[in-house]
Amino acid sequence: MTKTTTEKRYRIGDMARLLEISADTLRYYEKIGLLPRVVRSGAGLREYGERDVSRLRFIQRAQKMGFSLAEIAHLLAMRENPQQARDDVRTLTAVKLDEVEARLKELTLLRDELRLLLNLCRGAKDGCPIIETIDMPAKKKLRGKI
Repeated sequence: MTKTTTEKRYRIGDMARLLEISADTLRYYEKIGLLPRVVRSGAGLREYGERDVSRLRFIQRAQKMGFSLAEIAHLLAMRENPQQARDDVRTLTAVKLDEVEARLKELTLLRDELRLLLNLCRGAKDGCPIIETIDMPAKKKLRGKI
């Protein structure tokens, strides 16, 4: 990145506070190539610019969407030419959506099982249905009850 006099510059601590991430994370992103080599001051201190802020916010949003760092690296490469990459981005996003929907299905089943266990526990006179169910082999658990 070329240094300009008009662009606001951030030191690593400022950037970490601004984006609420650790300085170690910033160094790691640079090390693995998610962030290009950062401009250094005459004293050797990292100086981040607005492009770096934008890139890091992109990384954070992509992480919140469940993309892995490897997938984010791919998205960042495609970000440079979005028109050409649209089909690839759509495919990657469709795969991520399928993963999220599968996870939602798992979470829904888990929620239903936990609700059932709580209801069983409320009506139990002896023992603890929750502990007993957790102790059961997977094949016997709540068969037909959910």
